[in-house]
Amino acid sequence: MIFIIIAVVILIAVLSSIKVVNTGYVYLVERFGQFHRILEPGWHFTIPFADFVRKKVSTKQQILDIEPQTVITKDNVNIEIDNVIFYKVVSAKDSIYNIENFRSGIVYSTITNMRNIVGEMTLDEVLSGRDRINSKLLTIIDEITDAYGIKILSVEIKNIIPPREIQEAMEKQMKAERDKRAIILQAEGLKQSEIAKAEGVKQSKILTAEAEKEANIRRAEGLKESQLLEAEGKAKAISAIAEAESQAIEKINKSIIESGTNEVVIALKQVEALKEMAKNPANKLILPNETLSGLGSIAAIADVLKDAKN
Repeated sequence: MIFIIIAVVILIAVLSSIKVVNTGYVYLVERFGQFHRILEPGWHFTIPFADFVRKKVSTKQQILDIEPQTVITKDNVNIEIDNVIFYKVVSAKDSIYNIENFRSGIVYSTITNMRNIVGEMTLDEVLSGRDRINSKLLTIIDEITDAYGIKILSVEIKNIIPPREIQEAMEKQMKAERDKRAIILQAEGLKQSEIAKAEGVKQSKILTAEAEKEANIRRAEGLKESQLLEAEGKAKAISAIAEAESQAIEKINKSIIESGTNEVVIALKQVEALKEMAKNPANKLILPNETLSGLGSIAAIADVLKDAKN
């Protein structure tokens, strides 16, 4: 029975000496009350009743949500600000042995330094300068927490809540700004519309003038072409008439030459001369009978030639 009890005690001691550390954690082991070593992820042997796991520390990135805190700005406005801190334990030993509670240290460091930073800024600067506040807090808190093995990764402001009357004033201001922008946009749209209409009228007049100019040019060209064609037609008609007369005279001359009547032509010329002389009342002609009989023959021949010409 005693051997069984001893065996059970030994088994329990052996089992308790085996420590299995999960990934993302480290164990701080003390031996007889003093820090001995850090157990990394994996399984390890410890000395029963001598080694004691002081703390199980997470090495993963962690989030610390800080409750809203009342802060007074430079222009004496009470506002509420709440932050979120992203941090990671880089030295498990320092985070346990250099400070009692490193979470509380992060929270109070953030609150006090945030009040100092915001107290040097006006409300408008706070509302428009979140990145500036985050950057300053990150630098200051990371420097403070470096002493106890904490690395501050990021500091973010979740909300900035001004007093109710300030919110109402801001809403009215925003509404006025929206109305102002709407009026400006409407006026700008009307202006653009009028400009577009004026441009349209201008382009219409230009196009009308160009069309009228083109029409006048085409009318002038048409009239010119018509006159040229008419002149060409008249020239061709005159040329055709002259050609016909020339051909007729040529045929008559040819007919006279072929018929051997050159004396008759001469006689006709004489008769025409006598006619011209007889037209003048001052002229008196005395012709012998032989001449008159000759003239009658010539007149008869002239009638024959006219018939031939026709």
